[in-house]
Amino acid sequence: MDEALLGAFQDAILARFGARSLLLRRERVAVERPGGGGASKVEVLVFALQGHPVARRCYAWELGGKVRAVLHEPPIDSPEAAVRAAIAEPGPD
Repeated sequence: MDEALLGAFQDAILARFGARSLLLRRERVAVERPGGGGASKVEVLVFALQGHPVARRCYAWELGGKVRAVLHEPPIDSPEAAVRAAIAEPGPD
């Protein structure tokens, strides 16, 4: 992964959650669009968080030029659950 792009993800995570992050892996997630709009694939990056008071991991991906990031905390327990939750609750990051 390009260092500048990785840095953009890490900067977004730091700004949103106040924690530094380390990339662990990438996973492709199939996403069903609401209202039967078909499915697409999203590459979700799984990060270890350093210094966050609650979560040890974070899931992040780019959508429409914007980084989305979701903490690994119940009920979010996987990249798939993170993307589903973000779709169900669209809003500012």
